[in-house]
Amino acid sequence: MSLSFLLSYNLSMQLLLAEDHKHLAALTQRALNEDGYMVDVAYDGQEAIDKFDINRYDLIILDIMLPEINGIEVCRQIRQKNTDIPIIMLTALDRVDDRINGLDTGADDYLVKPFSFGELSARIRALLRRGSKAEPVILKVKSLTLDTATKVATYNDSPINLTAKEYTLLHFFMYHAGEVLSKNDLLEHVWDMNFDGFSNVVETYVRYLRQKIKQAGGNPQQIQTIRNLGYKLEA
Repeated sequence: MSLSFLLSYNLSMQLLLAEDHKHLAALTQRALNEDGYMVDVAYDGQEAIDKFDINRYDLIILDIMLPEINGIEVCRQIRQKNTDIPIIMLTALDRVDDRINGLDTGADDYLVKPFSFGELSARIRALLRRGSKAEPVILKVKSLTLDTATKVATYNDSPINLTAKEYTLLHFFMYHAGEVLSKNDLLEHVWDMNFDGFSNVVETYVRYLRQKIKQAGGNPQQIQTIRNLGYKLEA
């Protein structure tokens, strides 16, 4: 399997990383971004639960020693709401009891700090393969269709040729069709979380998407600009 295929496949995967050590969180997020995943970061247990409640994730990476609410309790609460989502626990406590506690609470796997990003990536791939569904997910909003298995976008069956970043942005819009998404939402989910918020990269890529939808015979204003708030894909 080629690296380009793996990166393309991962672009549809959204992960939640709960880690209070900001330097480690940034390094881990960057490594996972380089693997092609979209990654949200929570710095305490309550923030992790809040993000889980309002977003859809394919996998969660959860540090045990979180402030506010510890990782074990976060895992327990998430499992009460969702029994299927894969959860990897991170712990600096290399004790059998801690590992057993995490697994008994509902975690699928664990890593002891310090860990290699290569091993974390391998564990993620294994869990996502195990939980993958036989049928590909096809997103459809009006005449706009996105096949996340083949990475093909169409408008009334006319193909829309997208770059990797354009695909990620359109995927996020379609996943949240009808919702108003702020510029910060888009920067956090589609680009590096630490991206310069004053950059015009969001405006630029929204313009690219509109142009390509128009070229395929669609209505470019299906991606609406909501004054002083952000953007919305009309559903």
